[in-house]
Amino acid sequence: MDETYRDTIANLIAESPFDIDTEMEVKGRLPTLASSEFLTNKEQGDWAEEIVYNAINQNSSEYRAVKYGRDDSLSAGDPGFAEFFEAYQAELNDIGKRPDLLVFRRADLPDADNLDLDNPEIVRTAIAAIEVRSSSFLATRYAEFINDRTGQAEAECSRLQSLIMEEPYSGELLSKSPPLHKLIAEATVDTFRELDFRARSWSSSQTLLELSGYLRELKAQIRTLHKRDYLSITPKLEDIALVNRWIQHFGVPHYYLQVFFDKAYVIPFKEILELTSSPENEDVVFSVERDVKNQGKTTIKINVQVGREVLSRIDMPAHQSALKELGRGRLLFYVTFQGGQGYLDPEVFAQEIANDTP
Repeated sequence: MDETYRDTIANLIAESPFDIDTEMEVKGRLPTLASSEFLTNKEQGDWAEEIVYNAINQNSSEYRAVKYGRDDSLSAGDPGFAEFFEAYQAELNDIGKRPDLLVFRRADLPDADNLDLDNPEIVRTAIAAIEVRSSSFLATRYAEFINDRTGQAEAECSRLQSLIMEEPYSGELLSKSPPLHKLIAEATVDTFRELDFRARSWSSSQTLLELSGYLRELKAQIRTLHKRDYLSITPKLEDIALVNRWIQHFGVPHYYLQVFFDKAYVIPFKEILELTSSPENEDVVFSVERDVKNQGKTTIKINVQVGREVLSRIDMPAHQSALKELGRGRLLFYVTFQGGQGYLDPEVFAQEIANDTP
């Protein structure tokens, strides 16, 4: 077991500015009914895991990925789900959250198809543990959209700045608010997003009325520049505690791997803790949010570009509708995904996951 890695993670958790309860006990309420969204998300997550699993095993002669996370087709409302849910919660409270994949050196796996992954000593021989996350975005198209949105907002800021700094508006603004006049006059394309001022509502003359309108428009464009402009890897604080628990048991370096429909990025768990421990990084490369999609739990959203592009391309899967009949005859329709292929970047995989740097 790698004591140094375990200690490093424990120290980073202890130094984190967030309240990460390493002794937490999971006491989730038993879900009673699955939803179409849940089933679609589960199918997408399973597809993403398969993409990463195949990409490693088909492109690496030295390393092999093995499925390790809980693989169960049961969902809320199915016979046996209550027992499954209870056993899963007990496992979380015992060893923490299992990663989806373990990566081994092929030389260490003489019989890879018959691994006893319930044997801690075998698990500890893995060189990496991967938590696979999926996202319903095309990363490239999202980046193009954000670049266009940002460019348009910056262009509008420049146009409005020029209007406001022309007479008669410049003189009126200088008379009404010299600090605001100075703030706008000195702004540049690189600093528009840093502007912060209260919108004004002057109306005692036509010029002041028009000036107030331009200031409101400028404020609106600045709000656009303030919007989060990156796709993210999103560990919940609860997940961080449970990943740490697993690491303390097994000592295997842990990674988050975010799969989009066109490429995938990887970031070490250690780096997530380091980035989020620095206040200057907040609202720059990560934000902290509570949203409905994550059950209102505190979630850290880290700019995926901080990671490395480990799958440089992913072929789109086929998708089709499926249905599940519940006990009372209710039908749930959801989407399934088949096929597709991920193209592994061997250099990034070797450097970031295998730590095999020449």
